Amino acid sequence: MMKDPLSYAMRNVPRYTSYPTAPHFHDGVSDKTYAGWLGALTPEDSLSLYLHVPYCRELCHYCGCHTKATRQEAPLKAYATTLGQEIRLVAEQMPQAGPVRHIHWGGGTPSLLPRQGLVDLARLMREQFELAEDLEHAIELDPRLVGSQLAETLAMVGISRASLGVQDFDPDVQRAIGRVQPYEVVAKATGHLRAAGINALNFDLMYGLPGQTPATILDSVEKTLSLSPGRIALFGYAHVPWMRKHQRLIDENTLPSARERLELADLARASLIKAGYVAIGLDHFALPDDSMAVALSDGSLKRNFQGYTTDQGEQLIGFGVSSIGRLSSGYIQNLSDVGNWRRNVENGRLPIAKGLALTADDRLRGRIIEELMTNYACDLTPVCRTYGLTTSHLVDAFAALEDLASDGLVRLERSDNDNARVEVTEAGRPYVRLAAAAFDAYLAASQASGKARHSAAV
Repeated sequence: MMKDPLSYAMRNVPRYTSYPTAPHFHDGVSDKTYAGWLGALTPEDSLSLYLHVPYCRELCHYCGCHTKATRQEAPLKAYATTLGQEIRLVAEQMPQAGPVRHIHWGGGTPSLLPRQGLVDLARLMREQFELAEDLEHAIELDPRLVGSQLAETLAMVGISRASLGVQDFDPDVQRAIGRVQPYEVVAKATGHLRAAGINALNFDLMYGLPGQTPATILDSVEKTLSLSPGRIALFGYAHVPWMRKHQRLIDENTLPSARERLELADLARASLIKAGYVAIGLDHFALPDDSMAVALSDGSLKRNFQGYTTDQGEQLIGFGVSSIGRLSSGYIQNLSDVGNWRRNVENGRLPIAKGLALTADDRLRGRIIEELMTNYACDLTPVCRTYGLTTSHLVDAFAALEDLASDGLVRLERSDNDNARVEVTEAGRPYVRLAAAAFDAYLAASQASGKARHSAAV
């Protein structure tokens, strides 16, 4: 007899925007290590650039990002200056790298940077790197701060895609999460962006927020559909007050129960699919003609620290405090406090806090996890051979998949001649993180030691 779906939904596992996940990074990876990795890049290594801006006008209660509130212009101007210095510093370390295929500004609220700062940084990236003709240039925005002037500035610097943090349209839910933005505000922001020629729009929605009900989440989905974004991300709220103290402003008694949370996710998902959006991986939806839906169809969909993406840049370079990069050799993460980050950059030192050099086992398991998270299936035999291994190397994962397989959430096919394939079934797709976790060689030890705490699977 199949377990109660709730027992699966409430298991705590990583979101797998990387493997190994960030809690396993360590200070054994230094600025010198990173410089060596950058210097080894070749013209065949295409790039993706991520710029992190850790400032907002105010902190929303639900936020899990690395950001702080400011209403002063001075720290924003100073941050833009140091960001430019870091871009030059990193570019000097990789004189032979290939073209940039994707740029993403995240935060925080990156559009808070002074207009001239945005213009100068965009120009600097054009000067320091070769930009591909098919470059996608994306930015995350707070709809409450998007006016016609900002939209025109973004279009001028080359922004081609914008993500709007909507979360929920219900006024009571908005008050509970400290982010009041009526539907009209989001509609105006959308209009300004489209008028400026930025037509590729993403909306971020959340389920599991305080005070949400089936009626309110369906209303939020309906209002979202009326604005026709090309992509919609439907994230489960991760209540982690031990990591983000401002989340203590949310009354835990008003959060949906585990069963209610699962119902909210199912309702929103079904409503989006009924409206014609293609379900992509764990939590994304796209119109059939959107490039993300096309990438799902042709097998080129990727997953990185921004979630699901069409980004085909092979080497991810992070700029700004706490930003994470991924090169063929491994992961690196910048220092997380602005002062220390700035001092390192001004002294000509790459501002690295920690990282992780990838082993063959890491690469193998990371490849399998990404295949499952994006395509719901992986032919294990050819992947293992790529890394000089056989599927017998994965006996721990096969054992961990047994419960999911017995309940019809995954199909595991194995033969005596080392052929093996794993597939997440239609019923198992909402629990795909659990299938991915079966291949995580670090998870059991980190959970036992308390080194890493994760959000619910759904």
